Amino acid sequence: MKKENNYAFIDSQNLNLGVREQGWVLDWRRFRIYLKEKYGVNKAYMFFGHLPENYRLYNFLEKTGYSLVFKQIIKDREGKLKGNVDAELVLQTMIDFKEYDRAVIATSDGDFACLVKYLYENNKLEAVISPWRHKCSILLKKSAKEKIYFLDDLKAKLAREN
Repeated sequence: MKKENNYAFIDSQNLNLGVREQGWVLDWRRFRIYLKEKYGVNKAYMFFGHLPENYRLYNFLEKTGYSLVFKQIIKDREGKLKGNVDAELVLQTMIDFKEYDRAVIATSDGDFACLVKYLYENNKLEAVISPWRHKCSILLKKSAKEKIYFLDDLKAKLAREN
């Protein structure tokens, strides 16, 4: 039996804020191992708004096995930092479409529902991993159907130990 070559596309801010809102911190090393063992993920893209002061985090994540994709951050009118990575995640998923067997999308953002629906309809969706069942977009849940899973069910396995 051929071993699957699956890719993960991770909305890092959505995942990070989603688990922190629940009162825990995701262990990114354990999460990378989980993706490999559970879903056969050979390549895991992580999308970020780039902040130079986070260089140590970025180095750690690269050493842990993530491929980082950055978007330039800008300030909005109120001075709040903005680094929406949605377009980059969708574009990378489609650029690599022929390279992977199936995709794992990690987010709870309903903006990805059309991508998830397309992957599902083309038998290219392995799973959608959302940080929190109660905050996951209904559009995403409908698009992923039976292939949606929630990190709140995996806290004991994937939480960072202090």
